[in-house]
Amino acid sequence: MVDPSQIRESLEVVGSDGAHVGRVDHVRGDQIELAKLDLGSGFKHHMIPVSWVDHVDAHVHLNVTKDEAKARWAETH
Repeated sequence: MVDPSQIRESLEVVGSDGAHVGRVDHVRGDQIELAKLDLGSGFKHHMIPVSWVDHVDAHVHLNVTKDEAKARWAETH
């Protein structure tokens, strides 16, 4: 399990396929809120679970593909 404190604001989030999913806005408990002002997010806030994170380096790498993430993320208002 990844330490959520490693996940920092503005880091790019990429799927296991290397494709852009979004950018981190902030972490809320066990959820990552993706920035709304990002083409990958469709200009809406979305939440993804920290459990999807495989590892963090210069990017947040997910253990699901971009398409899987987009099919399963939760939209917030």
